Amino acid sequence: MWFSLVADWITGVTSSVLSDGTIRRLVDEGRIKIDPWDPGMVQPASVDLRLGTSFRVFHNHRIKAVDLGDPPTGLTELLEVEENGDFVIHPTEFVLGRTTETVELPDDVVARIEGKSSLGRLGLIVHATAGFVDPGFRGSLTLEITNFNSVPIVLRPGLPIAQLSFMTLDRPAERPYGHPELGSHYHGQTEATESRYEGGPAERSLRK
Repeated sequence: MWFSLVADWITGVTSSVLSDGTIRRLVDEGRIKIDPWDPGMVQPASVDLRLGTSFRVFHNHRIKAVDLGDPPTGLTELLEVEENGDFVIHPTEFVLGRTTETVELPDDVVARIEGKSSLGRLGLIVHATAGFVDPGFRGSLTLEITNFNSVPIVLRPGLPIAQLSFMTLDRPAERPYGHPELGSHYHGQTEATESRYEGGPAERSLRK
């Protein structure tokens, strides 16, 4: 408790979800980096993120099943959509997309990516499990997009697709994302990136 209060006094940031004013301040100070940065995308406690131009579609005919003990590779194909183009996701289809923005976090801030409620009410889900962004992460964010509607949904680059909220840690992470001792598989990614899950021995783990 005492350490947390001292840390709050030093940094001027409380260990909680950051408000709009605090988000803008940390971006202005360069501690949180969002590129391109549009202050108009800031919500009361989050920042809206836009859909990028790259997608990865799955080729289900290539394998019989996904064995997590021996994960397959090359299951997806990278597709690039023009800025004024569109991408149709069909009912029950699952694809990977990315955010237009790249994000860089300091070693004492984490983030969570969530879908837009208005899109969720149309049956469009933008992440399955990868909602947590580690301290120290740098890159665009891969979206796990699913259409739970009964009709196709048309996606267009630039569409506000998700929102990112931020929280401070009680102290800086000792090994932030990108640390050489960690398997930071997605550090610096700039396009929709397929799974780099390492199966096999129990000590291996999925790094987000």
